[in-house]
Amino acid sequence: MATQTTAERARKPRRDERRVVSNIVRGSIGNLIEWYDWYAYTAFSVYFASVFFPSGDQTAQLLNTAAVFAVGFLMRPIGGWVLGRYADRRGRRAALTLSVTLMAAGSLIVALTPSYGSIGVAAPVLLVTARLLQGLSVGGEYSTSATYMSEVATPGRRGYYSSFQYVTLIAGQLTALGLQIVLQQVLSPAQMDSWGWRIAFVVGAAGAVIVLWLRRGMDESESFERAASEGEKEQDGPARGSLRLLLSYPRQCLVVVGLTMGGTLFFYTYTTYLQKFMVNTSGIAKPTAAWINFFALLVFVLLQPVMGLLSDRVGRRPLLIAFGALGTVVVVPSLTLLSHTSDPVYAFLLMVGPLAVSSLYTSISAVVKAELFPTSIRALGVGLPYALTVAVFGGTAEYIALWFKKAGHENWYFYYVTACVLISLLVYIRMRETSDASPLDEDDSRSRD
Repeated sequence: MATQTTAERARKPRRDERRVVSNIVRGSIGNLIEWYDWYAYTAFSVYFASVFFPSGDQTAQLLNTAAVFAVGFLMRPIGGWVLGRYADRRGRRAALTLSVTLMAAGSLIVALTPSYGSIGVAAPVLLVTARLLQGLSVGGEYSTSATYMSEVATPGRRGYYSSFQYVTLIAGQLTALGLQIVLQQVLSPAQMDSWGWRIAFVVGAAGAVIVLWLRRGMDESESFERAASEGEKEQDGPARGSLRLLLSYPRQCLVVVGLTMGGTLFFYTYTTYLQKFMVNTSGIAKPTAAWINFFALLVFVLLQPVMGLLSDRVGRRPLLIAFGALGTVVVVPSLTLLSHTSDPVYAFLLMVGPLAVSSLYTSISAVVKAELFPTSIRALGVGLPYALTVAVFGGTAEYIALWFKKAGHENWYFYYVTACVLISLLVYIRMRETSDASPLDEDDSRSRD
């Protein structure tokens, strides 16, 4: 009997680890589909810009689609608030299921909306509606996914497991780019401009249906269940997931804003905007630019778990400081050199270098935010200040860059990105270390320090 008990105890950690991996995989696949749908817009906008906004030159058309892209970001704070509050009150799994449903609806609208030539101004109106739904979805997806992955991760390996949020986030973009490359090979340019781009959004809507089924089989996090049980016993004080409770953590909210500001602008510059930059400024052909982006992002994906694992060994703060320091010196030279080259290999190197720098931030940004807040307010605490910052800096990245270009001062954007990263660097230097080998349980004293 004693031997059997010992064997059972030996097997239990392995079973627990397998369950952790299963939950991470289910959550990650959903995250991938969510971000595939989000990035399909920017990946295929070079083709559908003229469908929804038929007048003007290429820069003007891209400016219009970038404005709609930014409008989607304006919904992310609302999504972070509504779905973050929902996740803190009703559970992480319920919020993740709702977010992917909203994303599917947005993708289906884009896929089925007729052109401007067929229905007039209703076409861009429907496009904006779809992006509003997707913005609401992504605003809740990021915070709830970051919270869920950090809470179900094995203590001492939160950085590693949480890094898979950005693995799947970038993999979603890679999937969109990969599909674009395939469609470019099998369809003519005229077919891509006319209807080929719609395939991407049909695929996204179909993928979301599969994710709905997968996410229903996920376990709820033990941290949430424990906090919910304790919350039922303790009726005094602000309710879980309320703005009133969030306001009792002002320092943590400001830290989220500061550490996100430069990181998100840097990230969106070298991921979503750079493909347009290569086509519109460097003069690189659309298919070639897609290949460059694909391989650079593939390297970027592989770096995420490496950096996440490193953060479990040395801490989160050293990686953030390294990102801030390197990020302030790499933007201006890399974008300046890229604007004067059409060589694919050189362009790839000028993209992958800054992305390697960005991985120091992206791999751990989600878990750092989650480690700042206790369970009762974690999803809202991660979601709302983050989404507000991303809406202001990440969501407007393309629009500001294209606006500077249209005004004849494209290089001003390079200095704008540098300044924002520098501000974040000051935050990284002053913030405390957040990594901890203990479970992410409710601990107000540690969170409020």
